[in-house]
Amino acid sequence: MMRLSLTLCALFLAATGASAQTKANQLFGAETRASQQEASAIGTYAKGCAAGSVQLPESGPTWQAMRLSRNRNWGHPEMIAYVQNLSRFAASQPGWQGLYVGDISQPRGGPMTSGHQSHQIGLDADIWMLPPKRLNLSRAQREAISSISVRSKDQRGVNRNYTRAHHEILKYAASDPRVDRIFVTPPVKIEMCKIAKRSDKSWLQKIRPIYGHHYHFHVRLKCPKGDRRCQTQKPTVAQLSDGGNGCDDTLRWWVTDYLNPPKTTGKPAKPAPKKRGARDYVMADLPRQCDAVLRSR
Repeated sequence: MMRLSLTLCALFLAATGASAQTKANQLFGAETRASQQEASAIGTYAKGCAAGSVQLPESGPTWQAMRLSRNRNWGHPEMIAYVQNLSRFAASQPGWQGLYVGDISQPRGGPMTSGHQSHQIGLDADIWMLPPKRLNLSRAQREAISSISVRSKDQRGVNRNYTRAHHEILKYAASDPRVDRIFVTPPVKIEMCKIAKRSDKSWLQKIRPIYGHHYHFHVRLKCPKGDRRCQTQKPTVAQLSDGGNGCDDTLRWWVTDYLNPPKTTGKPAKPAPKKRGARDYVMADLPRQCDAVLRSR
């Protein structure tokens, strides 16, 4: 009996040891359904998981989820409701039938096997810049179609693809009190600053410039009320914009020095050690509650 117990113990330790070394993105990426738990965003946007997620239906009256093969049309109920509401507003704009919705999160959140570092707790969503002309695309068509860039080739301004409807949709998106911030390509922020009133601080400061967001805009919601295991991003958008709307001189850096950094003299600095990204995480790196999310049926 003692020998059998020791054997079982050894097998258990070997199994848990192997699991501890398995990358978290492989574990979460293998899940095809949400956990049977109360909805909760756990951890941070770039290091966490999602319990009790809801799936955005593949098609609706004013939206279609894109790239269905990724199975990333899952999110916190607050996010799913937000996307549906935003799509209804988008459908009221000229030339838009609604929204093409990109990645939200995996069924149980967590690190992904490809793409994003964030989108881990069900409170991030990518919205395509392409105005939908039809909302009856097949699964195959949703894999093949691409969004459009709204940034000029020199990366310093918007191109003709950017319309007043984009502005209105982004304004509506940011005006929702559930929104923490929205990431856009810097030229879009610059263009919005030209149109918006100087007094528009409450929503315009939520529009945050960052490169790599010219085919879509990225909405990030605040932690839902009462969700104590969720950590809203710091610093706040008010702190980042020093209480303003973000339309100050610092915005020009993105289309000047960022694109053409001033030459430096002297010895080059030693490269900083490479940081571990989300795809390097093991379960021990994530909040402990993520173990229960994975184990849940």
